[in-house]
Amino acid sequence: MTSPTHRSRPARRHGSRQPDHPVIRVGVMIVAGVMGFVLAGYTVFAYLIEDRFDARDNSALINDVEESAGPEDTDAGNDLNILLMGSDTREGDNADNNGDVGGMRNDTTIIAHISADRSRVEMISIPRDLQVQISDCTLFDGTEVKGWFGDFNIAFSNGGQQGDAAEAAACTINTVQDMTGIAIDHWAVVDFTGFQDMVDAIGGIPMCITSDISSKKAHLYIDAGPQLLDGKTALAYARLRTAEEGGVSGSDLQRITRQQELLRQTMRTLLGKNILTDTDQITQFVKAMAGSMTMDEDLGSLEYLEGLAWSLRGVSIDDIVFATVPWEYTEDDLNVIATDDAETMWEQLRNDEPLTVDAEGDASSEWDTGHDDSTTESPSASTSASASASATPDATDESSVVDDLLAECDY
Repeated sequence: MTSPTHRSRPARRHGSRQPDHPVIRVGVMIVAGVMGFVLAGYTVFAYLIEDRFDARDNSALINDVEESAGPEDTDAGNDLNILLMGSDTREGDNADNNGDVGGMRNDTTIIAHISADRSRVEMISIPRDLQVQISDCTLFDGTEVKGWFGDFNIAFSNGGQQGDAAEAAACTINTVQDMTGIAIDHWAVVDFTGFQDMVDAIGGIPMCITSDISSKKAHLYIDAGPQLLDGKTALAYARLRTAEEGGVSGSDLQRITRQQELLRQTMRTLLGKNILTDTDQITQFVKAMAGSMTMDEDLGSLEYLEGLAWSLRGVSIDDIVFATVPWEYTEDDLNVIATDDAETMWEQLRNDEPLTVDAEGDASSEWDTGHDDSTTESPSASTSASASASATPDATDESSVVDDLLAECDY
């Protein structure tokens, strides 16, 4: 396996001036407008005396001041790989969502690849049941944890045995880098409660649910059709793996399909939020995100995030691609292994090339026929054109969101 190439980053530099915050800029415009009305009353007076002023143009003699075009992306020109991990901890508020089970787990792991030219983002899901060589890792107190061959999410559990998300992330990063040859530049771990709060903060996520779902284990009961999922329902939907109704196969691959569509719709909602009119929701979202995430020092820096976000300002939802590591079943059909196409995927990411490979299917019907012989359509969510940035959810008008979805929702 190719060793990951570790890149050095340029030292941070401060721009000569940061751009105005949108809210501040609008405030200045309002003040200017009021002043304009006041000054209009003096127009006649000014006309009478203006020829008495000694007005001269010396602008050609004054040196220009170079101003920053925006917050500086200190990684400009470099592609970035960010490892995103969903933490299934059983502590604190998360215990309400997970029950009384010890340890730390992550059922969701995504490599977010940002191209060097900041024109595209690829989100690659790694199946939790992918059979890989788990890498050895070291904890902060010097404890060494030996790895072995098994399910991919063992890595996070190994590192999280003392309850530290940073240690869990480090062990997962070691395994991903050894498995792919890709250098992970940044990382973030988000817990269940935080995800739920983030969804609520932006007023819910509009989804098209393709069939009725009833799951006692996930505490999820939802009708087919256009739905605006609140935080609790969205979390249950993201974690769904078994159900009494809804054609749920029990496959983690099927769950990945649902999670990716949920994330896609979440991004549509965020991209469509107007910060000038929805500042309260955006503020609550940022607070929920900050209070529920553990991340590396760069991602924890407002200056760094502002620069990266500014460089990505031209990215639309169409520039964000979701994919899954190419896989095939093991002989017992209980787990999956990576195919030869996976190495093609890793090579393309290492070379910062657009992806041309993806996993085939979502295992919605063929997985473990002993558990599910039905041909019922799986409860995946379909993308609706009306659930785009122009029809994002408004907590005060849920019915309009569902009505807008109804015309396009195919279920």
